[in-house]
Amino acid sequence: MSSGTADVNRFDTTVAHPARRYNYWLGGKDNFAADRASGDAIEAAMPSIRLMAIENRKFLGRAVEYLAGQGIRQFLDIGTGIPAPGNTHDVAQTIQPTTHTVYVDNDPIVLTHARALITTGPQGAISYIDADLREPQAILDHPELAATLNFDEPIALLLVAVLHFIRDDENPQATIDTLVGALPPGSYVVATHATWEYQSPEAIAELTANNKDGRFVPRTGVQLAELLHDLDFIDPGLVSVSRWRAGQEPQPRPAVEEVSCNGVVARLRSKGVS
Repeated sequence: MSSGTADVNRFDTTVAHPARRYNYWLGGKDNFAADRASGDAIEAAMPSIRLMAIENRKFLGRAVEYLAGQGIRQFLDIGTGIPAPGNTHDVAQTIQPTTHTVYVDNDPIVLTHARALITTGPQGAISYIDADLREPQAILDHPELAATLNFDEPIALLLVAVLHFIRDDENPQATIDTLVGALPPGSYVVATHATWEYQSPEAIAELTANNKDGRFVPRTGVQLAELLHDLDFIDPGLVSVSRWRAGQEPQPRPAVEEVSCNGVVARLRSKGVS
């Protein structure tokens, strides 16, 4: 973990942070004026953004439930976000109490809340790593990872609502390939990614104006699929997060144009299979 001094230096409430902004859209209280102002500006251009955040969260729960049902007992959740009901380990340990989960984030407030609010049953295990997705090897080399997860057994890698903060010039493909390449056979990858492919030109222009630093990178479903090459997508494939195995959710489901976020659960392809 980073030292307390480093955490203080990184904690800037005057600049919007994706995790705190997401918390605001979900109706949480762990956010600041800059996060709310940024969230409101985005919502003005994309009025359904809160619905997208909610549906993304529901997708996470369904995906973890599916994987726990497939026998997955280890989860590596990168880009954790501020804890909220239905955390990865909550869902997984309800099905299998011995589940081990490692949460990774690069915002001090996220890690502070995680340590304070996230607890595990006596049979399970949870660790928190202060690290950045853009430095995947640092995550893989972190001692807490090896102490909590067994890389001789399948692991589910969760990249939920985080890949759209990796710019093209930061080589998201290499980041994903590094992480996936370290996973043992039988592992899975869960990913969601915001998209503007259903937005009007006017909305895209306004969203672009609010994305002054270019940190947010919307990608189409096709582009997300390309990033996840050499993985076998679980039925129904890469679809809107509102439509992925959502038969038990209230019907009718929201339109893909309202949600504007794609999701997928994929399994590592067996070696020798092209």
